[in-house]
Amino acid sequence: MPAALFISDLHLQSSHPRTSAAFLSFLEHHAQYAQALYLLGDLFEYWAGDDDLEDPFNARMTAAIRAVSDAGVHVYWIAGNRDFLVGSGFAAAAGATLLSEPHVATIAGQRIVLLHGDAECTKDVQYMEFRAMVRQPAWQKQFLSMPLAQRKAIIDGLRKSSREHNGEKSMDIMDVTPDAVAQVFAEHASTVMIHGHTHRPALHKVDDTLRYVLPDWECDVTPPQQPRGGWIAIDARGNITRHDLSGDIIDQV
Repeated sequence: MPAALFISDLHLQSSHPRTSAAFLSFLEHHAQYAQALYLLGDLFEYWAGDDDLEDPFNARMTAAIRAVSDAGVHVYWIAGNRDFLVGSGFAAAAGATLLSEPHVATIAGQRIVLLHGDAECTKDVQYMEFRAMVRQPAWQKQFLSMPLAQRKAIIDGLRKSSREHNGEKSMDIMDVTPDAVAQVFAEHASTVMIHGHTHRPALHKVDDTLRYVLPDWECDVTPPQQPRGGWIAIDARGNITRHDLSGDIIDQV
């Protein structure tokens, strides 16, 4: 039984049924047999507020997570840049515990710092300013007071604008910066980090630190593109492995 599994950046949405099916399969065949499941942000393509739980797609995905929790798995959630409006309503429905970031977890003897990763993309000044604004409680309270349909329209506009601007940015700007990563390591007295956000899965070894980057999930692609996805696992002995969508091990340290 894995001590913990980690996923992020599935960007679940009803228009991507194969990705959703892969997620449901992962929950049924892998997550429910772990001691803990960590959802590290951008599980959903967007989250307009917990009153959107009545949407049939959102309700189905949330119920599937709840089934894992009901099986005795501890489910934890860290917000991403797409679903930071998840609140107590979702947590109760999904049987999940909301965590602030960075969060330090001791799992099978490993002290690991967990985060989504967007806060460490400090070269993207424009995004960092936007992030600081929308993470303020006052901004969120005002936004959530709007009708759901209005919120969804605003989010749709923001998503379109983000796609346009990201196409003009270099990959270096949209990646985490070494200084920001080093600061997180130092502040939390950890030498192991797991995060997502960048869609650049890898294992980075710098000095005595290990930084694992989770993959994004995208199964609704057409050939010759290949489906993407996977997770990270920690076993009872503290061994950390990266897995592809089939569950095969990519590497182990």
